Amino acid sequence: MLPDIDEALRYLGGGSHPPEELRQQAAAVAEELAAQVQPRYTYKLFPLVREADGFRLDGTELLLSGQTAQRMLSQCGQAVLLACTLGTKFDTMVRSAQARDMARAVILDACGSALVEQGCDEAERDIAARFPGLYLTDRFSPGYGDLPLSLQPAICAVLDAERRLGIHVTSSFLMNPSKSVTAVIGLSDKPQMARIRGCAWCAMRDTCTLRKGGKSCGL
Repeated sequence: MLPDIDEALRYLGGGSHPPEELRQQAAAVAEELAAQVQPRYTYKLFPLVREADGFRLDGTELLLSGQTAQRMLSQCGQAVLLACTLGTKFDTMVRSAQARDMARAVILDACGSALVEQGCDEAERDIAARFPGLYLTDRFSPGYGDLPLSLQPAICAVLDAERRLGIHVTSSFLMNPSKSVTAVIGLSDKPQMARIRGCAWCAMRDTCTLRKGGKSCGL
């Protein structure tokens, strides 16, 4: 899997028309990265139990509280917890680049951000293929909206992410390796609006009354 150059350039703040030299540099770094590192992921499906203060994942003590979870999961009977990482080798590559060429290290970091998100996309495709007939919400992560970052340790524990992927959560709720992501994805028997990714991804884009009125359901 090759990192998405356009996405990496977006992380770099290259704007809609980045310099060709920067694009070429990013492409070269992306090739190098893809040759050495690929995303790995794990996920689990849980029935959702509706409680007064949020959604609990059945069989666990993990509670998804707040308006973000309510809005994303209100039509869902199940949810997937997902973790994805580029592993420690990526961090080693970045440290090595920082010692030699900081500009290249910054580009490498952007390519890593793009690649781990592509790993999450691949996991979503896997989930969709495993559960045909169900509709996925956009994925959302601790720290997004009012979903607390403090959920990271519990999510990683439920997924056994340290053993499976080598992900460790620090006391400040950051994850190591650095390019690691956890996310929640709701599953519903009804089409779900793309509240985070936008109208172009939405299964209801052709019939949405909000879109016809020039609005969106974005959080």
